[in-house]
Amino acid sequence: MARKQIARALDPAWGVEVMFAKDGAEGLSMLRKARPALMLLDLTMPVMDGFDVLKAMAAEGLDIPVVVISGDIQPDARRRVKALGALEFIKNRSTASF
Repeated sequence: MARKQIARALDPAWGVEVMFAKDGAEGLSMLRKARPALMLLDLTMPVMDGFDVLKAMAAEGLDIPVVVISGDIQPDARRRVKALGALEFIKNRSTASF
């Protein structure tokens, strides 16, 4: 639900293609193939969480800018994703409307 809200919030005039992955492993596979200009990443996902995806990206040299959007607002989570190479961390507010 949240990922679709975020996609709808993107201005259609930007002409971007939005792809969705059902879990971290599928997202990583998509990154390897499509090499997108930007990835929006959640931390809480099945199969591989966002931390695991960031670790795998670093290990494989996948230099794709990442913005983490997550409800996990613990200071440690923010520090960890930044240390793993994420550009920014945005708090996902489940009550926010787009």
